[in-house]
Amino acid sequence: MEHAVTHAVAASNAAYSARPEDLGWFILALPLIASLAIALFLHRSRTLTLFFSIGGVVASFFLSWVLFFSFGTTGSPSSASVIPWFNAGGLHVNLGLSVDGLSSLMLLVVTGVSALVQIYSTAYMHGDRSFARFFGSLSFFTFSMLGIVLADNLVMMFLFWELVGVSSYLLIGFWFERPAAAEAAKKAFLTNRLGDFGFLLGIILVWSLTGTVQFSELAAKLKDHPDILGSWSSIAGLLIFCGAMGKSAQFPLHVWLPDAMEGPTPVSALIHAATMVAAGVYLLCRTFFLFQATTAWPGFLVFLGPVSALDVIAVIGGFTALLAALIAIQQNDIKRILAYSTLSQLGYMVMAVGVGGPDAAMYHLTTHAAFKALLFLGAGSVIHACHHEQDIWKMGGLAKKLPVTFRTFAIGTAALAGFPLVTSGFYSKDAILVAAVRNGHPVLFGLGVLIASMTTFYMVRLVLVAFGGRCRTSSAEHAHESPIQMTWPLIALAIPSIGLAWLPLGEYLTSHFFGAQRAMEEGGLFGPFNHAPLAAVFGTGAIIFGAWASFTTYWNADSDPLPRKLAFWSRVLRNRFYFDEIYQTIFYPIQDAIAALCGWIDRWVFSGFFVRGAHGTTELAGRALRLVQTGNLQTYTFLFVGGVALIILIAL
Repeated sequence: MEHAVTHAVAASNAAYSARPEDLGWFILALPLIASLAIALFLHRSRTLTLFFSIGGVVASFFLSWVLFFSFGTTGSPSSASVIPWFNAGGLHVNLGLSVDGLSSLMLLVVTGVSALVQIYSTAYMHGDRSFARFFGSLSFFTFSMLGIVLADNLVMMFLFWELVGVSSYLLIGFWFERPAAAEAAKKAFLTNRLGDFGFLLGIILVWSLTGTVQFSELAAKLKDHPDILGSWSSIAGLLIFCGAMGKSAQFPLHVWLPDAMEGPTPVSALIHAATMVAAGVYLLCRTFFLFQATTAWPGFLVFLGPVSALDVIAVIGGFTALLAALIAIQQNDIKRILAYSTLSQLGYMVMAVGVGGPDAAMYHLTTHAAFKALLFLGAGSVIHACHHEQDIWKMGGLAKKLPVTFRTFAIGTAALAGFPLVTSGFYSKDAILVAAVRNGHPVLFGLGVLIASMTTFYMVRLVLVAFGGRCRTSSAEHAHESPIQMTWPLIALAIPSIGLAWLPLGEYLTSHFFGAQRAMEEGGLFGPFNHAPLAAVFGTGAIIFGAWASFTTYWNADSDPLPRKLAFWSRVLRNRFYFDEIYQTIFYPIQDAIAALCGWIDRWVFSGFFVRGAHGTTELAGRALRLVQTGNLQTYTFLFVGGVALIILIAL
């Protein structure tokens, strides 16, 4: 692996000396080369599979650091060498890479988490018979996500957007022999296609109104002519947002994400932490200039007054965050709790974009990538140690059995809850609350505080039930710490879960990208309390209240007391508000009816009338003409005379 890294870096030195931004092509190509090599030549060798797969993504990670120090710290955007792709009418599309502070930071997040997930997977997937297929799919997934990050136009981004959908289908359904995994993969793929259809319409609308799909040209045109989108601005913005709704699982397209847990745990960490679900938030931040140009709909619903596309985005994000947090409170599967936590945090990020804080959204995306990957990989360590048991009420007493997993999982929990002054999650959540306050959204600020309290409640519940108390089953009793290939990635992810709080990441994001009202200020560890005490105090109070409520409810509990207290509502939360059942009741009959109608039209109109009708008419005409071909000279003379008489009659 180190040999591969050395060669990759050495091979790129010439390109770096001339145009360092062209390193983006190396970063993008290495995982693709690894994936193709594994699929075509190396699938019989585990050693070569690991060498190419892990070596490719680690090399991309180190090259991403080179780009970050070249462009992320200077704030000067650039484009890699452009390759002409196609011209169709007025649509000119090139294959080019956008290299700036935003993409260089995102490259570090994607390649860093992907590398740790792959290293972790060497132990987790050790005995799987489809070992090579798994790593080939991981490399292809990483390539697709890097393409989204580096794309410099909407069409190229959409291409990689769809590749992420395909590769996620392969990973979620990796264990396709299981019916649940196969169904989850189809559900994720089809649900995302709904959002992607809206995204495609948005791209077409933006191009038809502006004449370009290039990000830099779009930003320049909207800066010079803010009204270029006219009355279609909000529609265009919301259609682009449809793509983010699918990938980042926002209501009502949220139903696929929890079912994605049917894939292997490393896949869950990769999808839920830094890649697929983050793509929607990254899209909103990359195209934020487009949403700034949208106009409000006057008198929308009358009593609400003018409502813009950003207002709709903020409301959908806040509602998704609240909905997922409520459901997580009554889930017992350790991976599903983390899945709904991801859904809730994605809603947080989308809400941040909607209230005018894309810098805060990117800040939380970056910190969330670290501690959510840590939590999912920690959950995988627990599942591995407990012989694939996932019910937290069948665990217990794991703090002493799995000391490294417990300590790192506790750090991830603290970061997700936003433990003040210590964890990175505190500062990124505080930035979102500050954005809501400063940009005039008090209701969403209150909603954010409530969700922070609920997040602390269900995460402390998870830790107390799974790691505290006594061992409730033999699988927990005989649990032991995971191998070092699984524990040291946990330690590596625990460091940024805390350490990112000590870096000026918030100020970096604000100064590099958006020039909007600053949601984050300099001021060290106590900066939030100095510059925005309202958000910091309320956020801290929410965490303390949530932790206290969870401790008083679940300390030394052997069963969940909430079902007795909540009764009907406990069942509703446990069954996820019955969204799957509602969708099945409403949309399945509609889909079946549309499919039946299309089948009838295809069978009787197109195949029956047009195809078979044309065939039948031609055949009948041929049969009729064949009747007059008798070979009798008198018959031919009669027909000739009759034809001449008919022509004379028509002429007269």
